[in-house]
Amino acid sequence: MTRPAYRILPQPTAESAAFWAGGAQGELRIHRCRSCSRYFHPPAGVCFRCHSRDVAPEPVSGRAVVVTFTVNHHPWFGEAFPPPYAVAIVELDEDPEIRLTTQIVGCPVEDVRIGMAVEVVFEQHEDVWIPVFAPRQGSVA
Repeated sequence: MTRPAYRILPQPTAESAAFWAGGAQGELRIHRCRSCSRYFHPPAGVCFRCHSRDVAPEPVSGRAVVVTFTVNHHPWFGEAFPPPYAVAIVELDEDPEIRLTTQIVGCPVEDVRIGMAVEVVFEQHEDVWIPVFAPRQGSVA
């Protein structure tokens, strides 16, 4: 999925590079501690729960649920985000403590609902893959 050119891109770090590049393989990658098995986001070199340094990005299903959202009607970014568009916080199926702020795509903003089942899709911008979420195929909001 591509959009017009203007988007402020993240600047990947050593810890976050796998998160921003995972879309090239169709993978949403979330850091996981190999010592305590907990997922955590944003990525870091140390587990915030057990303080282990044995952490690494791991592909997750990319399935999530909308826990809250807002619809923006202001043309902040011109052609890149023509209003209206929905910005949401989604909770990943693998761990309800992992929440991502994202854009909901693939449906009219009037159809976005709290509790809506969504799945990740990626927008490529240069060498960065932005995870956005679309309604899950076969689900009912």
